[in-house]
Amino acid sequence: MTTSTSRLLLVLSLLQTRRDWPGQVLADRLDVTPRTVRRDVDRLREMGYRIHAVKGPDGGYRLEAGSELPPLLFDDEQVVALAVALRLATVAGAGVEEAAVRALTTVRQVMPSRLRHRLDALQFTAMGPGLSPAAGALAGAGAGAATVTPEVLVALSTAVGAREVVRFDYAGHVFPGAGDAPPALSAALPPRRAEPHHLVSRGGRWYLVGWDLDRDDWRTFRVDRMTLRTPNGPRFAPRELPGGAPVADFVAARFKGSSDGERWPCRGSVVLAMPASDVLPYVGDGTVEPLGADSCRVALGAWSWIALAASFARFDADVSGAEPAELAQAFGRLGERLQAASAPV
Repeated sequence: MTTSTSRLLLVLSLLQTRRDWPGQVLADRLDVTPRTVRRDVDRLREMGYRIHAVKGPDGGYRLEAGSELPPLLFDDEQVVALAVALRLATVAGAGVEEAAVRALTTVRQVMPSRLRHRLDALQFTAMGPGLSPAAGALAGAGAGAATVTPEVLVALSTAVGAREVVRFDYAGHVFPGAGDAPPALSAALPPRRAEPHHLVSRGGRWYLVGWDLDRDDWRTFRVDRMTLRTPNGPRFAPRELPGGAPVADFVAARFKGSSDGERWPCRGSVVLAMPASDVLPYVGDGTVEPLGADSCRVALGAWSWIALAASFARFDADVSGAEPAELAQAFGRLGERLQAASAPV
């Protein structure tokens, strides 16, 4: 049996999820009478919420926008999701960082203690502009978003703080030389074990940085592929990331295929027969040096020399002056592959 306050919160939450709720459907959902629903709606109206009612067999309730901001009511999951989104907004690069910090402080101050403890347990690193968009970071928040529930984020963050080994099944468990394991076989495998170091949000996905006990090395696990097992493993002494790097730099370096700082392992430059202004919007973290009205020298990085050569080849322009020698050789190998691909079958 829900209390009147919790039921009121649920009514408001339901009204926010769809435009129209038939009275009987709401009553059935709440396991109360239609008369109780009407009383709850009246109470919400007294609090400032504009709820339109339509009488008749096809009637129902609709939450409309108001002229003033009424008191906001959130259920537990909404509060955690809101707090996570506000933390992500602090690095969004959209000019709302300071406002997001103030909003998060305000939300935390009015939280009941059970939610405040839950929020405080959720610690993570949100990577900066271009790397960690807030949209899609939580379950159901945008097309193509990886599904991660707040419960999993809180559980992993708590394990990081408590320095407890996490045990989990990992989708796409890789066998040496065998690719991804079939789901049935993967489920029969012993759980993976890792010493969790940090929880990171990057590019709309969540990652756990940790020391893989079975591979004796640092790994970055996608959280949406993890199925946690309980209980956690034993406590452990914390390790330092290679070189003492900040976790954001470590993750960025791993995504660039580098184990030696946040830089591409292969870097080089070429002269493109294109105006610098036409090249500049597409070089990402590369650099462009104008050489004249119709040419420029472009420097880029990649995880391999072949990949670097291909990144230059994507520009519809003649290429010359490749440096260093490894890049020039990679152009030759790439050219041979493309020539073979163009031959008739």
